[in-house]
Amino acid sequence: MIFPVAAHLPDSPDSATLKIDVAEGKDAIEVTAELPGVDEKDIDITLANGVLTIRGEKKAERDETDKDKNWHVIERSYGSFSRTITLPYDPDSAKVEAKFDKGVLRIRLPKPAEVAKKEKKIEIRKS
Repeated sequence: MIFPVAAHLPDSPDSATLKIDVAEGKDAIEVTAELPGVDEKDIDITLANGVLTIRGEKKAERDETDKDKNWHVIERSYGSFSRTITLPYDPDSAKVEAKFDKGVLRIRLPKPAEVAKKEKKIEIRKS
């Protein structure tokens, strides 16, 4: 199944990006997001009407006003980020789990019983 995924990034060279993986298993959809350098308190996860939204902000760690430093290369990104994923069902929000460890966010969205029951393996017979 394909999940529509949208990203909203501010039009700024300092905007942060959110890279995700979405996998569907027999019992749940699992979303994994890389958020290096982001604090757990700066992440907001919402679920409404079958749409999962991950928002947050990666705060700048550099002080460009420091007169003792001459910046030569600046490649790291900072700023706010947002990703939305439209799910093929509306999961029970009480059963959704989110874990954040070492800069990786893992969200597990269990399938409702009626969705899991609708899946049926069909055998292929030789003709």
